[in-house]
Amino acid sequence: MKTSKTTKIVYWTTTIIIFLFEGVIPALTSNSQLAVEGVRHLGYPDYFRVMLTVFKVAGALAIVLPFVKGRVKEWAYAGFGMTFIAAAISHWAADGADFQTFFPLVVFAILAASYTSYHKLQGEKNSYSIRTQSLA
Repeated sequence: MKTSKTTKIVYWTTTIIIFLFEGVIPALTSNSQLAVEGVRHLGYPDYFRVMLTVFKVAGALAIVLPFVKGRVKEWAYAGFGMTFIAAAISHWAADGADFQTFFPLVVFAILAASYTSYHKLQGEKNSYSIRTQSLA
């Protein structure tokens, strides 16, 4: 029981951090001058900023909403993983190794903790379901 409670705390803490960083903040700041200049500095066209914001918000909602399950949630995790790796590479190519290069990798580690704890909770649900079925 303790493992389940700890796993839930880790899952919701890491998932809310991802939701804030990848859903709320981009939704509120993607049209700011800083965001426009940042995307331009990395060498991407402006439409990429808009598209990335839409996908980030949709992915953040898919990860945080408990009724979204299965492949949709898996694709959201995969998309964020690819985005964080690509962000680190883009910042490294544009500016070399600095804080902005490594920060996406830190958020990637938080995403990995969310993903791992999500699957751990799913495994506990599945084993509970199997146990209750065998008792009936």
